[in-house]
Amino acid sequence: MTKIVADIMSRNPIVVNPETPIKEAMKILAERRISGLPVVDEAGKLVGVISETDLLWQETGVEPPVYIVFLDSVIYLENPARYDQELHKALGQTVGEVMTSHPISVKPDQSLRKAAKLMQEKSIRRLMVIDDEGKVIGILTPADIIRAMVAELEE
Repeated sequence: MTKIVADIMSRNPIVVNPETPIKEAMKILAERRISGLPVVDEAGKLVGVISETDLLWQETGVEPPVYIVFLDSVIYLENPARYDQELHKALGQTVGEVMTSHPISVKPDQSLRKAAKLMQEKSIRRLMVIDDEGKVIGILTPADIIRAMVAELEE
């Protein structure tokens, strides 16, 4: 029998909303020893994800883009829009300002094999599991998949 995401996902995940202060999100991640949280709107629908990586900008800051001046013109050697995005994350005070929008999600009835392949292809550490209304009902991590593989070996 082929396993599906619902068989092994972590259910009822802790969620935050875009207005949640960054410090509160950091505290949750540290105390619960987790690496990311779904961000939901007032209706409980997934709008983003806040991860340790998103929060690192708070500590590291950002470097301005490299540029040269040529004939009284500024020529950026890096994308200045990326700098703006990084600066926004470094200075953000709420989850909504720092989160990654449009997280990759799956439905609970998707095959575990497809979900694992998606995680591998996109190099992501977590998949949000949403119902037909877009509400977060679980999270799937590589650790969940490994535990399922070990359980299958032991059967």
